[in-house]
Amino acid sequence: MKRMFLEKFFPASRIAVIRKEICGIRKHTGETLNEYWERFNKLGATCPHHQISEQLLIQYFYERLIMMDRSMIHAASGGALMDKTPATARNLIFNMASNTQGVAASRAVNEVAVVDNHRLENKITELTSLLRQLAIGQHYTSPLAKVYGICTSTEHPMMCDPHCKNLNQIMM
Repeated sequence: MKRMFLEKFFPASRIAVIRKEICGIRKHTGETLNEYWERFNKLGATCPHHQISEQLLIQYFYERLIMMDRSMIHAASGGALMDKTPATARNLIFNMASNTQGVAASRAVNEVAVVDNHRLENKITELTSLLRQLAIGQHYTSPLAKVYGICTSTEHPMMCDPHCKNLNQIMM
């Protein structure tokens, strides 16, 4: 009777799909440890007969954590989490996940760096373009065409040379 129930509601194809999801589960960006833990447990509960050992379940969960969470769990376990019994490891993860409940996940350092690198690359490209324009402009500009000031004398309306004898007439 039990086997008939399982075959009807949990066919082999469905079990295979859920096993694959459990094995490939990953923590989403911005997801807290608690949210990831709850999602992982809900996935396992969708098929109670997935036949994955508790030790492997803990390993799949742990290996897909971001490095910061993995380091925290490693430190809290007093060493390698996988050396603990499955019940001890599950209890430790449950306690740590409960502590992050309601706490917003911070962005990872590498995510911030990616955004900043993109902005910096755009600024560097823009500056390089401006420098090229300046270099081209200076290359074709003769030194005699530079404006140093405007002479206010009514005797001659021409631009004054920086070596003008009457420096008081130059407005800078």
